[in-house]
Amino acid sequence: MRKVTAGLFHSVDGVVEAPDQWQFDQFDDELGEMLGGVMARVDTVILGRKGYQEWAGYWPSATADGGFADFINTVPKHVASRTLTGPLPWNNARVIEGDVVNFVRDLKQTEGKEIAVMGGIEIVRSLFLAGMIDELSLITHPVVAGEKRRHLFAPDDPVTRVSLVSSTTTSKGNLVATYALRG
Repeated sequence: MRKVTAGLFHSVDGVVEAPDQWQFDQFDDELGEMLGGVMARVDTVILGRKGYQEWAGYWPSATADGGFADFINTVPKHVASRTLTGPLPWNNARVIEGDVVNFVRDLKQTEGKEIAVMGGIEIVRSLFLAGMIDELSLITHPVVAGEKRRHLFAPDDPVTRVSLVSSTTTSKGNLVATYALRG
């Protein structure tokens, strides 16, 4: 069975939106190496609609980024959306037909490397609470980001127990904590 992972950047005050606007001076070589490792392990990406639309407007023409553009522009991308219809213009992107949880459950049973859920707070939240994400990495930057969307989870989400799989602190003080649902 294929492993499904997700990672989100967030600030000390819990902001999970628009990390490109507040992480710039905290991103370090260790985070770059970690993300390079993710790209090496992943051969399939799941995106939410908002993340897809933002990324499809930027990454196809991006060049100087340490290799992420090459990765994200070529990897197969499955987009969870109730409003988008295919075919999608971004290379190797397609809309998920039917129920997203069932799609991911079936995708986990196929041959391949890791599946990464990227570019979408809501898709990460819903798939994690549905038990479809095997590991969730939260990358906490030592910054107060202010007025952006806070919190990955909603006040009415059920109490959900998790276990710490691993944690590390980078040279610039970023805390990378990886969690799994407790069985």
